Amino acid sequence: MNGISRRFVLIKKISPVGVLPGCGLMIIASGRLSHAVTAVGALAWVYGLTTLVIYAAAKFFPRHGGTTLISFLASFMAGCYLFALWILSPLCALESFFTVSLVPVFYIASGASKRFNALSAEDSFFSSFFEALSLGVFLLAFALIREPISFMSLSLPGGVQGSVMLFSFRAESFLPIRLLASSSGALLLLGYFWALYKHMNKEQEGDKNAQ
Repeated sequence: MNGISRRFVLIKKISPVGVLPGCGLMIIASGRLSHAVTAVGALAWVYGLTTLVIYAAAKFFPRHGGTTLISFLASFMAGCYLFALWILSPLCALESFFTVSLVPVFYIASGASKRFNALSAEDSFFSSFFEALSLGVFLLAFALIREPISFMSLSLPGGVQGSVMLFSFRAESFLPIRLLASSSGALLLLGYFWALYKHMNKEQEGDKNAQ
């Protein structure tokens, strides 16, 4: 099996359930599309590079306290991402500071550093990278639903104000629509997504049993 086919098999094994440790980040960062895009970049950066460094420096890691060292390493990668973002757009970095700071927490909670340590360097990097993107896809989907319905706008990171508005309509929203802007609305939306996933998974298992 060549490298591309092997990586494809690894990507297929990534379940949507694996993104559950990032639900808190999803709720916090999906209020605006600009925040979600910045968070997705931080996820790909921290997950991919941290896993690669862990694999490359596995021989130098101590037997005890490895989790603490990995936490510092993931936090350092997040700091590098924030520094690069600060150079490109200082206001965007300020707006996304708390969101990016949470990424190392969810990297440790997901257990990615332990699940991919038996793979090769290339496979561990791509598997961790695409697991971060799987969370990123859900995050972008949430943002594309929440921001237009809640604020009647859509934004991207950048610009002198930290975000660029693709469109913005000034109109009064009904309470059920404005509710999606809050954490309780995001949890409600997450519950609908989870119920849909369970329903589709149940139907797929039923089709396999019928065959």
